Amino acid sequence: MGYCQSCGAEVGPGLAKCNYCGAAMAVPTPPPGVAHPMYPVGYAPVQQPVVAGVQQKSKVVAGLLAIFLGALGIHNFYLGFTGKAVTQLLITVCTCGYGGLIIGIWALVEGIMILSGSINKDARGVPLKD
Repeated sequence: MGYCQSCGAEVGPGLAKCNYCGAAMAVPTPPPGVAHPMYPVGYAPVQQPVVAGVQQKSKVVAGLLAIFLGALGIHNFYLGFTGKAVTQLLITVCTCGYGGLIIGIWALVEGIMILSGSINKDARGVPLKD
């Protein structure tokens, strides 16, 4: 059994919608203050821990790559966003560098976002280290 996140009604396992309010069911969580065998009181989702042996990428390196080599998508290759990186590289190369001006502005903004912490994870979801 689980609980609807919208109305707090008890609903059966595996239902896509709440029988009472019709809200779409996500991960069932208990209403505040209600103990449930599956979820203790005060339950909160836990972020995935960094797996041992997984190397964290540097925020400073990624930001500087974005600022200085961003028109080529190098920072996105570094962070593992290969689709975006290939797009940036191809636009720059296929336009003989003219598209690189636009991509450079895009990368500059991404570089600032990386250094400020707005972008704080790589493509695998591993947090960037300072």
